[in-house]
Amino acid sequence: MANEEKATTIKTESVTPVVRSEAKPGMGRPQNRRNDNRSNFNSRNKQNKRHNPDDVEKRIVTIRRVSHTYKGGKRMSLSVLVVVGDRNGSVGAAIGKGPDVKSAEIKAYNKAKKKMVKIHLNNTTIPHEIFHKKGAVKIFMKPAAPGTGVIAGASLRSVLELVGVKDILTKIIGASNPITNVYATIEALQSMKQ
Repeated sequence: MANEEKATTIKTESVTPVVRSEAKPGMGRPQNRRNDNRSNFNSRNKQNKRHNPDDVEKRIVTIRRVSHTYKGGKRMSLSVLVVVGDRNGSVGAAIGKGPDVKSAEIKAYNKAKKKMVKIHLNNTTIPHEIFHKKGAVKIFMKPAAPGTGVIAGASLRSVLELVGVKDILTKIIGASNPITNVYATIEALQSMKQ
């Protein structure tokens, strides 16, 4: 009889389900404080974005791979054209070269800021229509009514938007080189009369 009782007790013990206590909010593994600190740091960085004190915007127009031939062979570098402007009548453009895009962009940005020129605008458009020729490029620009927008190619658009022009009609005739187009546009804007 004693053996039978033992067998039954063993069976009843093995059949009984194991009840797990629910985890309470205060108990368990401690939360990872490192991730909390990171999220706070990231949110602070988003609020304090790197803002130029001069309120100068920059735009990369073109990136080219260039090479110089030396005694040992060819050495590759990158050439970046950057246009800067304050959307209030000032604009500048420059080319920077470097081993990578970032260093070339910084060089071009610093040069372009030094070369900034003041352009005379008539509210959101240019004062009068102009036809300007520089090398193989001919640029035609015409003032437009408010609400027209910037009707221009990519290289002209970057210059005109950073100057502060919002309504203009343009046409490029001749070369499609973005570098020549950017410099010709700045020259054309400078040659306008107030």
